[in-house]
Amino acid sequence: MKMIYQQLLAFFLVIAVTILLLGISFGRMSKSFVYNDEWRSLEKYSDSLVQQSLTVNTKSSQQVTFSLSTLKTAQALLENQSVHFTVFNQKNRVIYPNNGLSPKVTKNDWRHLTKDQIVRKVNNRNFKLSNGKTRPAMIEILKPYYYNKKLVAVVSAGVFVSDVNSNVDRINRDLLKGLGVSLIISMIISFFIASRLNRRISRLRAAATQVSNGNYDIRVKSGGNDEIGELITDFNHMTESLEKANQEIQRQEERRQEFLADAAHEMRTPLTTISGILEGIKYDVIPQEQRGKSIDLMSNETQRLIRLVNENLDYEKIRSNSIRLEKRHFNATKVLSSIVEQLGSKASEAKDRFEIQAPDDLPIYADYDRFVQIVFNITNNAIQFTDSGTITLIGERGYNETIIRIKDTGIGMTKEQQKNIFERYYKADASRRARKYGESGLGLAIVHQLVQQHGGKISVTSKPHKGTTFTVIIPDQTDAEKKAAENNKRKSSERTDV
Repeated sequence: MKMIYQQLLAFFLVIAVTILLLGISFGRMSKSFVYNDEWRSLEKYSDSLVQQSLTVNTKSSQQVTFSLSTLKTAQALLENQSVHFTVFNQKNRVIYPNNGLSPKVTKNDWRHLTKDQIVRKVNNRNFKLSNGKTRPAMIEILKPYYYNKKLVAVVSAGVFVSDVNSNVDRINRDLLKGLGVSLIISMIISFFIASRLNRRISRLRAAATQVSNGNYDIRVKSGGNDEIGELITDFNHMTESLEKANQEIQRQEERRQEFLADAAHEMRTPLTTISGILEGIKYDVIPQEQRGKSIDLMSNETQRLIRLVNENLDYEKIRSNSIRLEKRHFNATKVLSSIVEQLGSKASEAKDRFEIQAPDDLPIYADYDRFVQIVFNITNNAIQFTDSGTITLIGERGYNETIIRIKDTGIGMTKEQQKNIFERYYKADASRRARKYGESGLGLAIVHQLVQQHGGKISVTSKPHKGTTFTVIIPDQTDAEKKAAENNKRKSSERTDV
C-alpha cells in the first residue's frame, strides 16, 4: 500500500474513533437530557393535576380535599400519554387511585418530601396496571404540596422506562445515521485529497525518472502552496540548474574540441616548418647564406610551441591552486614600461603605438612574475585586436588598492563576447587563429584566475569598433598578510642569529 493511502487509513481511523467517542458521549448526554425533560414534564403534570383537583373548604377549618371526578378525568387523559399518577395524603396513604395496586412512599423518600424536596428517581421494581399487566421500571417524580406551611398531599407521577427509552433509541438511531453519513463523507473527502496528493507525487516521481535519464528540460506544475508544492518548486529549480550546467558542459566540450583542433593546427604548422628546415639542412638543400634565417625561423616556431604548452600547463596549475604566490611590494610603473619595450616590435608590425599614463612611483603588492604575466597577456591581446591604433596603459592608486587599465582602440566586442571573454578556450575572433601570434583561448582565462588568486577584480568594457578597456584591481597587503610577513621576517632573523 502506498504511503499516502496508509496515511489516509490512519487519518480515517482517527476520525472514526473520534466520531465514535463523540457518538457515545452524545448518546449518554441525550439519554440524560430526555430523562430530565421527562421529569420536568411529570412535574408540570403534577402541578396541573393538583391545581385542578384540590379544593379548600374554608367553612370546615380550611379542610383540603380532592375532587375524585377531576382525578378520574385527569387519569383518563394522562393514561393516553402513558403517564401514571398516585395521590397520597399527609399520612402517606393513597387517596387516588384506591385500587390497592399503588405502593406507599418509602421512608427515605418521605423524609425528603417532608423537607419540601422533590424526589426524582428511576424505580426498577415491577408495576401492576389496572388491566392486570405488569411493566418493569418507571421514571418517577414525587412532589410535595403544602398549604399554610402544612403538608397536605404528595403526588407521584411517572412513565415507564421502556416508553422513554424508545425516544432515546430513536435519537440514537438518528445519531448513528448521522455518524455513518459523516464517516462516508469524510472517507470520500480523504480519498479525494489522498488521490490528489498521490497524483502530484507520481508526476514528480515520473519527472525525476526523466531527469535520471538525462532529460533536464522537464518541468512539473506546482498546483499548490503546500510542502509538496515547495518540493516541486525546488525540483524545477534543480532541473533548471542541471539544464544550465549541462549546456555549460556541452559548450565547454565544444570549446575543448575546438581548442584541440586549434592546438593541433598551431603545433602542426611550426613542426612542419621545423621538419622542412631540418630536411633541407640534412640534404644540403638550403643555401649556406639562407641557413641563418632558417635557424631563426626554427627558433621562432619552437618558441610558439613552448608558449602553447606553457599556457596549458599554467592554466591547469592555477585552476588547481598548485601555484604559490610570492607577493611583495614593487613599482608597477616599471613593469608597464618593461612590457611596452617587450611588445614594441609586435606593436610596430600592427602599426600600433603605446602610451603610458602612470605616476613614476606606483606601489603595488603582488607576485611580481604573475603580475607581469597578467599585464603582458592583456596587452598582447590588445595588440592582436588593434590595427593602426593606440594602446594605453593606465596606472593609478585607489583606496587601499592599485588600479591598472589597459585601453585599446581596436575592433571591440559585443555584450555576448564580453560575458564569455574570460572562459577557457573562448575566442572572440576565431579567424585570428592562423596568425603568427594566434590565440590558444587560454590567455585571458589565465589572467582571470591569477587576478582572483591575488584577491583582486578584473572587468572589461567594450563597444564594437570603438575599442576595449580591461580594468585590473589589486588590493593592498591585508593585516593578516602583514602579520604573516612580520612572523616570517622574525623567524628568518632568528635563524640568521643562530
